[in-house]
Amino acid sequence: MTERFVYDTYALVELLNKNPNYRKYLDSDMIINDFIFSEFCYQLIKANVKNMDEYLNEIEPAITKLSAEVIKQAMKFRYSNKKRKMSMTDCISYFQAKELGIKFLTGDKEFQEQDNVEFVK
Repeated sequence: MTERFVYDTYALVELLNKNPNYRKYLDSDMIINDFIFSEFCYQLIKANVKNMDEYLNEIEPAITKLSAEVIKQAMKFRYSNKKRKMSMTDCISYFQAKELGIKFLTGDKEFQEQDNVEFVK
């Protein structure tokens, strides 16, 4: 059975940059949300990636709709951790993974010690 993860933007950028630590995730099932998709679009534009549309077309099918409950729980979590300066997108994605019963794939240090996280640098 193929492993499934909610990928954050960090993970997508590391895959794009061919980080060898992320190689094993190439065959896993990717789930993202609209927020991750928009952040990744921005990163591609910022990096002036020439074949941007190829990358975006490849990950677009992985976009999964968020529930209102995920957003509410994520914002409560973000507020309770406001000193850690966690991004809205990461908090939402983390709770999306929890709701789906899968891990959140990230290299963001703010999530390194959280449960339900696959932390890879």
